[in-house]
Amino acid sequence: MNLKGRDFLKLLDYSEEEIRYLIDLAKKFKVLKHKGKNHRYLEGKNIAILFEKDSTRTRCSFEVAGHDLGMGVTYLGPTGSQMGKKESIADTARVLCRMYDGIEYRGFEQSIVEELAKYSSVPVWNGLTNEFHPTQMLADIMTAEECLGSMKGKTLAFCGDARNNVANSLMVVCSKLGINFTCCAPKELWPSEELRNVCMEVASKSGSTIKMTEDIMEGTKGVHVLYTDVWLSMGEDASKWEERINLLKPYQINMDVMKNADEKAIFLHCLPSFHDTKTTIGKEISLKFGINEMEVTDEVFNSDKSKVFEEAENRMHTIKAIIYATVNGK
Repeated sequence: MNLKGRDFLKLLDYSEEEIRYLIDLAKKFKVLKHKGKNHRYLEGKNIAILFEKDSTRTRCSFEVAGHDLGMGVTYLGPTGSQMGKKESIADTARVLCRMYDGIEYRGFEQSIVEELAKYSSVPVWNGLTNEFHPTQMLADIMTAEECLGSMKGKTLAFCGDARNNVANSLMVVCSKLGINFTCCAPKELWPSEELRNVCMEVASKSGSTIKMTEDIMEGTKGVHVLYTDVWLSMGEDASKWEERINLLKPYQINMDVMKNADEKAIFLHCLPSFHDTKTTIGKEISLKFGINEMEVTDEVFNSDKSKVFEEAENRMHTIKAIIYATVNGK
């Protein structure tokens, strides 16, 4: 398997075998990291990480992964470059690719990361766009496999706002890897019909199914992984909180929902999560709307079923695999 020079923009661009290769490579890097074994395989190379949206896990994962591989890492935050302001996306790509061996982008429209890739001669990696979040998916599947073994033929259910980048990407990765995907959400918050149709065609070849339902108990019955995300994505207008809360309260993952799943089922969340009032936004929502937990209850979040911090760590290992495979090619 040689992925040298490949962009990593969305998982629809990758085959089942290529996705599988990256996850397995991440598992090998995790062993090296935990054993404290040096793996500075890309000494002397450099990457730039462009962030138009702030992040904890994505930034830290790219920085630590790069440093562990022996690379130099340059962080360019929301005010750290002239991209889109004084310099076009195309010109930014053509400058950075002459200085760096890889470029990560986290921000807004998928078209931006696609344009960066079009004009870059080095790999471009999607750290998150409005439409897709592919690096998160590798960590999610890796975590599920560590807990449950092979996921092929098992079922993952996403509950909540399923139009967002996480739900879109979960549907894609499940269809690619032969994992059944169930969306539990109000119909107006289902993934687009266009993407659903694409994923159903992919799933028909991998032997998995794509299901949409507005009934959370029907959709989560006997599933192996329960997944949710915040009800209002980064960059969306805060005035939409009331509408989303009213729409999505029935789709909260609580212990009743957890018990409805398979007895060995796990809970995943890409984080951050509003499971208590220990954040500024959590406090504001509590005061304004009278709820102390949103997409998941604190009981589930802090239970043995929750693997969210293992999942967060695995972002680093999977991102390391992506960098290594696309820069080095092995």
